[in-house]
Amino acid sequence: MTDIPETPAEEKAEHNSLGDLLGDVSRDISTLMRQEVALAKAEIKESASHAGKGAGMLAGAGVAGHFVLLFLSIALWVAIGHLTGLGWSALIVAVLWGIIAAVLAAIGKKNIKSIKGVPQTAETVKEIPQTLKPNGDTP
Repeated sequence: MTDIPETPAEEKAEHNSLGDLLGDVSRDISTLMRQEVALAKAEIKESASHAGKGAGMLAGAGVAGHFVLLFLSIALWVAIGHLTGLGWSALIVAVLWGIIAAVLAAIGKKNIKSIKGVPQTAETVKEIPQTLKPNGDTP
């Protein structure tokens, strides 16, 4: 036999019972899962905080912008009304706002689809099966 020193894992396996070893594995897996849940909670809390602040600012800007656009629309309606009549000018202004609404809706939908969620948690959860393999062996 060669004199290859035993690894700490081999020494532990020789001196501890199977029940103790399984208990250690179970405890380690439980700890790992708790840590992953804590990471996910922290990432979600951070994302929600940023989203809430951004939404509040956008709501305030939306109210102020609404008043600006309302008065500019009325001014445009009256100005075009001097050339075409108030009925036609109202229709022209409404069509312009319809086009603007469609463009804003498309941009908003694109932005919502770009939300990443919890990328770090997803990445570390993928690594759990590799961690459970002895000596870092890969399939």
